[in-house]
Amino acid sequence: MPLELVTIRCLKDNYAYLLHGGAGTVLIDAPEAAPILTELKHRGWKLDAILLTHHHGDHIDAVPELTRQTGARVIGAKSDAHRLPPLDIAVTPGETLDILGKTVQVIDVSGHTVGHIAFHFPESGFAFTADSLMAMGCGRLFEGDPAMMWDSLCRLNALPPETLICSGHDYCAANGAFALSVDPDNDALKKRMTGTAEGRLPCSPATLAEERATNPFLRVHELCRALDMENASEAEIFARLRSMKDNF
Repeated sequence: MPLELVTIRCLKDNYAYLLHGGAGTVLIDAPEAAPILTELKHRGWKLDAILLTHHHGDHIDAVPELTRQTGARVIGAKSDAHRLPPLDIAVTPGETLDILGKTVQVIDVSGHTVGHIAFHFPESGFAFTADSLMAMGCGRLFEGDPAMMWDSLCRLNALPPETLICSGHDYCAANGAFALSVDPDNDALKKRMTGTAEGRLPCSPATLAEERATNPFLRVHELCRALDMENASEAEIFARLRSMKDNF
């Protein structure tokens, strides 16, 4: 049975995601309890598990209320357990899980934080990347360094192009504005920004193929000349772009 994906807007600009199938329902990240509980009630679904990507409050603060009301198990990174809510299942990158009867790969995507993980459902074509690879951008480097984040983006960029990248925030306006500033002749980017502004195209999820075409942090080869960095390494070009975005 295919899994059904539901995107939930939380807080000011967060995304949480419900996945539902014949074996139950799971949530990826828990920013705010009320909209998640409302969606579960509306659909008549029982929450079985919560998958956490990283420790920031806008991804975990609703866990106590959700577990109190639903009894859902909590799954997160073993290396980050000391700053996550109590975990029922602690996982490590490279590990494979069985969730909702589907194979799930745990991927290290450190950079935004150290210990950040992504969950890839290869059979269903979903990757929950939170604040690593984001719509037309990537997360700010609060704990990791540019080389660490570049390695993480390369791991995600190796996924199949049809993979739906489910990121953690709607930062489309800011991310798209920066992307256009460094890639102004990119027709795919212009079309995506126009469609997003008009509400015709979603900010997230989007396919990895679309991110490759519009996300400057996956387009270092195409942007090296504009940045006068033709002899630089990919990681160096990424670091320059990330610094530019921080000051944009």
